[in-house]
Amino acid sequence: MIKATAVAVAAGLGLVTLSACGGSDSGKDSADSKTVTLVSHDSWAVSKNVLKDFEKSSGYKVTVLKDGDAGEAVNKAILSKDNPQGDVLFGVDNTLLSRALDNGLFQPYEAKGLDQVGTEYQLDKGKHRVTPIDTGNICVNYDKKYFADHKLTPPASFDDLAKPAYKNLLVTENVSTSSPGLGFLLGSAAQYGDNGWQGYWKRLKANGVKVVDGWEQAYNEEFSGSAGGRKAGGDRPLVVSYASSPPAEAIYSDPQPKTAPTGVATGTCFRQTEFAGLLSNAKNEKGGKALLDFLIAKQFQQDMPLNMFVDPVTKDAALPADYAKYDVKVDSPQTMAPQKIADNRDAWVKTWTSLVLK
Repeated sequence: MIKATAVAVAAGLGLVTLSACGGSDSGKDSADSKTVTLVSHDSWAVSKNVLKDFEKSSGYKVTVLKDGDAGEAVNKAILSKDNPQGDVLFGVDNTLLSRALDNGLFQPYEAKGLDQVGTEYQLDKGKHRVTPIDTGNICVNYDKKYFADHKLTPPASFDDLAKPAYKNLLVTENVSTSSPGLGFLLGSAAQYGDNGWQGYWKRLKANGVKVVDGWEQAYNEEFSGSAGGRKAGGDRPLVVSYASSPPAEAIYSDPQPKTAPTGVATGTCFRQTEFAGLLSNAKNEKGGKALLDFLIAKQFQQDMPLNMFVDPVTKDAALPADYAKYDVKVDSPQTMAPQKIADNRDAWVKTWTSLVLK
């Protein structure tokens, strides 16, 4: 399942991100009114000073339980909803949202500052069972040097990727085992419709698309444009990754380049939005509500881009200068209603596997 957007890029570059505290601290009693527990996927990260400011101002000590990828975290939360491991779950995205809501995972709470969150991200608007926290886009990235050296215009759209000029250049991830792989499939389904995406994938297969298990292998081994891929001898100049991969690639280069070495085919993008919610039967409801308020407050929203390589959802949050310098704007990403994803996801994955891997 799709998990927390582009923090994976930072991990692939060998970065160390800051987090509240590891899962080993999660056994503390959440019934303690001074402790609030956040359950998250493994990609949670926040600056220490930002977290300390919240703890000082609110009076709550935050513990963080990291529970695998987003799919694992949601499944575990559903199984334990009568006696939850924490108070707030972070990391439910639009591909998982209907599963969480249908299972009664969250109780309603309208977070303070929600009026600053863009309406396009409020997929549970009016019911307030979840609060939008961050957004980002899964997109094809390209190796700028390869295309310059070969005097070839980089692809810009889904259609372009199936053209003969880009034969044997694209690597993507298995949709049944990879977050960005599934997002790319959903993007193609949104682009070509329920009955059209299968033909598109047949064309991609005929055009030499390579499929690997996960993002790490695709981006850091197969892709010629990443630092890891160059080291590994990767020979695919197109990869399914994130719109925030170029900023991560540039920011953590030494020295920093004037422009990112990789680009984004902005006509291939699928929007992700991540949510957090107050768990049903949370032991510390008051603390959980304060934590949700914090997650959409300006300080945390402005801290996210350089820690998790995702974009803020609030209108008053400014991007950090380093991030904004390399940021890639995606004006019209593909989107899909969470219920439509829920209704079709399993069948589409099964069909994709038959079409592409067999």
